[in-house]
Amino acid sequence: MVKLRLMLAVSIAALAAPAAASLQFQEGLARDPDSGALLYREQHLLDHADGELRRRLVVYRCTDGTAFARKQVDYGDSSLAPAFSFEDVRLGYREGLRRAGDAGELWVRRGPQAAERSAPVSVGEALVADAGFDEFIRERWQPLLDGKPVPLQFAVPSRLDAYDFTVRRRGAGEVAGEPAEFFRLRLGGLLGWLAPHIDVAYGRESRRLLRFEGLSNLRDDQGKDQLLARIDFPSPAGPAAAGQWQALLAEPLSACSVRGG
Repeated sequence: MVKLRLMLAVSIAALAAPAAASLQFQEGLARDPDSGALLYREQHLLDHADGELRRRLVVYRCTDGTAFARKQVDYGDSSLAPAFSFEDVRLGYREGLRRAGDAGELWVRRGPQAAERSAPVSVGEALVADAGFDEFIRERWQPLLDGKPVPLQFAVPSRLDAYDFTVRRRGAGEVAGEPAEFFRLRLGGLLGWLAPHIDVAYGRESRRLLRFEGLSNLRDDQGKDQLLARIDFPSPAGPAAAGQWQALLAEPLSACSVRGG
């Protein structure tokens, strides 16, 4: 009887306990692809629950450490096309994807005095948005390794639309001594040969993003052109203190230059 009571107590305690959660931190270093000069840093916080990625918080810092942009990603409705919002105070620029179940809306505000513009977007299985591309690569890992071109629709809030892209394996090699697989994202059809492409490298065993090279989600200090960057993630995500999420979320953003300290 005592044993039965103990088993019941343990079971009730397990049901009452909060879901297992973990917070991880990872940093990316964005450099000029030609000169190798450091442009800015990306600090990522990854919030997991029961082994699944639930939220992502990214703070962008100039080389002097000033936080100038922030992005919040919510994977609640989809791992591939998560809701997200991005803000860059250098330009007063904001954009994102709002989700409400099966409904989606892309939105953009191009400056501090500009009105927000928005448009509905289909959030079917083919849609990929922002950091959801990371999950897309891992979910389509084997077809990509088999050399198959894998199609997707990538959401572009600045254009209030989603465009047909294709991802294809480029080959294998190493990044900072780690065996890696290389993939290329390009627009579908004839536009794919005219528009800039994006190259990414993932660890062959870890399947973690090691390097991104191409147009970043940031513009230059004048707001005219998107920055070309090579972003390296030299270390895998590691444990972060529970209070770090709120600290980064509350940190004030200030204008600075992404091309120098």
